[in-house]
Amino acid sequence: MKYKIGDLVTRYSHGNDLVFSILSIKDNICYLKGINVRLIADADIDDLKACDNPDKIENEDDFLDRIKPSFELERDDYFYVPGKILHIDSDEDYLNRCLNYYRDAHLEVVGINKSEPDIVNDIRDLLEEYNPNIIVITGHDAYYKDHMYKNSTNFIEAVKEARKYEKDHEKLVIIAGACQSNYEELIKAGANFASSPKRINIHALDPAIIATSVSMSPSSVDIDLKKILSQTKYGSNGIGGIVTKGLMHVGYPR
Repeated sequence: MKYKIGDLVTRYSHGNDLVFSILSIKDNICYLKGINVRLIADADIDDLKACDNPDKIENEDDFLDRIKPSFELERDDYFYVPGKILHIDSDEDYLNRCLNYYRDAHLEVVGINKSEPDIVNDIRDLLEEYNPNIIVITGHDAYYKDHMYKNSTNFIEAVKEARKYEKDHEKLVIIAGACQSNYEELIKAGANFASSPKRINIHALDPAIIATSVSMSPSSVDIDLKKILSQTKYGSNGIGGIVTKGLMHVGYPR
């Protein structure tokens, strides 16, 4: 079968478990990007199967229904000031999906599209310009058998730079990593939340789910780690973190 750029496909070699879009084709090798997971891959063109119903394959409809932003707030007497989010993402498509998710929750957010190697060089200027309470540093990553990573070092250095800017984990919440990232080193570098404890893929919206929950959780209490992680696509296998207070302030009177 002939394929073209933009076609949706799955891979026979992986049980047709994930849906990809074809980015480019060269010498019968197709370069792929996950539709819903933050994964870049390549495959022989004979390994591909055309896909006409991506949501059914990945149970995407069920997941999106489950993660719709929903926060019960008593609005008669009180007003609420959620945490401000700066989301830096190397993938413009995923960034836009995350921005839509934030907007559905009526959050203040700034989205920046920047490649992984460039994030560390610009992160301090972005923090100074936008002064967020929460920063998301994400894009694409991969873990190789020789304990090497595609972009974890870039994420780690960006986290370190952000933590130099603000050392207090309660004043600046950092959410970092992508598919199969070096979870332990990201946490050591200063991230509050990071992927991926089991070196698995994460959903495109997972960083935004965590950021939204932190932004909308009261600043007076610690976040329920198990609960917040369970809202993501693959739970604590995909993302982990440290006990962190929420960043939403409650005021009175409305």
